Amino acid sequence: MPTLSFFEYCSLIGVDVPELGADVRPTAFVHMTQPERTQVMMSLAPVQNHFSRYLRVGGFPELALASNELLARQVMREDVVDKVLKRDLPSLYSIRSPLELERIFLYLCNVSSNIVSFSAIARELDGVSRATVENYVKYLESANLIFQSWPVDMGGRKALKMQPKIYIADAAIRNAVLMDNDMLTDPVELGRIVETAVYKHVASFTYQQAAKVGYSRGGPKDQEIDIVVEYANTRRILIEVKYREQAPISDDDAIVELSKEAEAAIIVTKRADDYGTHHAPDGRELIRIPAFAFLYLLGNAEKHGYKGRE
Repeated sequence: MPTLSFFEYCSLIGVDVPELGADVRPTAFVHMTQPERTQVMMSLAPVQNHFSRYLRVGGFPELALASNELLARQVMREDVVDKVLKRDLPSLYSIRSPLELERIFLYLCNVSSNIVSFSAIARELDGVSRATVENYVKYLESANLIFQSWPVDMGGRKALKMQPKIYIADAAIRNAVLMDNDMLTDPVELGRIVETAVYKHVASFTYQQAAKVGYSRGGPKDQEIDIVVEYANTRRILIEVKYREQAPISDDDAIVELSKEAEAAIIVTKRADDYGTHHAPDGRELIRIPAFAFLYLLGNAEKHGYKGRE
C-alpha cells in the first residue's frame, strides 16, 4: 500500500479546500482558458502552504499528525533501519549481512531520482558484488522502500543500457535516513525530492492499470524525459520536473520534440504563478503546472474515479 498522497495528506490534516469538480485534473489544464486555470490555482492556495511540510514528513499518517517533526523523523529512521533493514528483510530473504543491505539503501537514498549502475554501486561499496547489489535492490523494492524506473523507447531512441532510475518510495524515508536538515534549502536536493514525490504519485496512481512508468533518454543530445507513462494501448503521458525559480523549456528539449508521440506532455514547475501552456513549434500545447497543484489534482482525479488518467 502506498503512503498518503498529497491530496490525502491535506485531507487528513484538515486543510480547507473548495470542492473541485470531477473534470479538474492535471491534463485538463490544456483545455482551460488562462482565467479558468487561475481560478483553479486560487482554489488550491490553501494547500500550497503545506507542501514543504509534506516533503519533509512524507505520507505516513503518524508523521503527518505529529507535532514534533524531529521526533517523528527519529521514529521513521528506527522503523526503517532497525525493523525493516535489520530484521524483516534479513529474516524474509535469509540475508547474511544486513550491514551490506543498509549500506546499499543509504547509497540509494543519496542518489534518489538518478540513473544508477549496479556495477558502479558495487565498486563504490568495496566488497559488495554486483549480483548482491542487484538482489538487494529487488528486496528493497519488494518491501516498498524504493521504486525502479526503467527506460521506455521513444522516437527511435533505443535504450542501449538497461539501467534504472531509483526513487525512494517516500520523501520521509529519504529525509530520515540521511538526517540532512538542509535538504529543502539546497535547490539540487529539493529538485530530487520533488521529482521523487512526483514519480511516487504517478506510480501509485497508475498501479492498477496496464501501464509502464519509466523514463526516456537518448537522441543526439542524450536528453532525458523524467517520467514516461506508457499504457497498453500505446497512449503516453510525458512529465518533466523543472522545480526551479526559472523553468524555461526550449523548442529542442526532448519533451517538446517527443510531445507529438504523447497524449499529453506536462512540465512540473515550482512557482505558484508558473502555470499555463507552452506552445511547441508544431502547434501542440504542453501543460505547465506547479508541483503542489499537480500532485493535489492527481489526487482529485483519483477521488473522482479517473484512475489511470492524469
